Amino acid sequence: MSTSSDPEFAARPQLSDDVARYVRRRIFDGTYRAGEYLRLDQLAVELGISVTPVREALLNLGAEGLLVQQPRRGFMVLELTAQDMADVANVQAFIGGELAARAAENITDEELSALRVIQDELEDAYGGGDLERTVRLNHEFHRLINVVAGSPKLTQFMSGITRYAPESVFPTLSGWPKQSTTDHRRVIAAFERRDPGRARMAMAEHFTIGVAPLTEHLVERGVIAAADPPAENAI
Repeated sequence: MSTSSDPEFAARPQLSDDVARYVRRRIFDGTYRAGEYLRLDQLAVELGISVTPVREALLNLGAEGLLVQQPRRGFMVLELTAQDMADVANVQAFIGGELAARAAENITDEELSALRVIQDELEDAYGGGDLERTVRLNHEFHRLINVVAGSPKLTQFMSGITRYAPESVFPTLSGWPKQSTTDHRRVIAAFERRDPGRARMAMAEHFTIGVAPLTEHLVERGVIAAADPPAENAI
C-alpha cells in the first residue's frame, strides 16, 4: 500500500500520534478488519518511517482497546460493538455537556465571535465536500469551547475519550452535515444567551444523536457486527 499521495498521513518520524491516527482511521473505515494482524515492520515500510513510532502508536492503540499484542504475530485488531459506540457517545455527552455549560458562563464576546467564524468556515467546508478541512474545523470548534470552559482536567478526559470516536466518519454520514450545523448553531445560541443549561443540553444531544447513524454506517462497512435479532419467544 502506497501512502505517498495520502493526505491523511504526513511522514514525520517520531510522531507516534500521526501513526495512531492513521491506523485508527483505517480500523473505523473497515480497511483493517477485526482479527487482522498488523506488523511493525510492514507498517513502518508502508509509512516510510522507523519502527519506533509505529511500535509506540500500536501500544497506545492497545491501551485504547483497539488492538491486542500477540507474541510473534503482531498486533491484532479487536472487534468493536454497537455498545462501544453508544458508551463513547454517552461519556462525551456528559463531559462535553459540562464543558459547554462552563463555557457559557465564561465566554467573551471576542471568543464568541471566533466561534462563529469557525462555524461559518465549517459549513463552507461541508458545502465543498472537503473532508480533511471539515474534520479540522470541527475539532477547532470543540477545542475552543473546551478551552473557554477553563477546566483542564475535564478537557483532558474529553480528549482521551474522543480518540474512540471516528471523527473522520461523521462528515460522510448521510444528513450529518445538516444535523451538525443545527446542533452547533444551538450551542452558539445558548452561548449568546449565556445560558449554561441550554448549552449543556445542546452539546449533550449533539453527541448522542449521532450514535444511530454512526452504528448503521459501521455495520454496513463491516466494522462492527450487526446485532442479532431478539428471539421471538424471549422472556
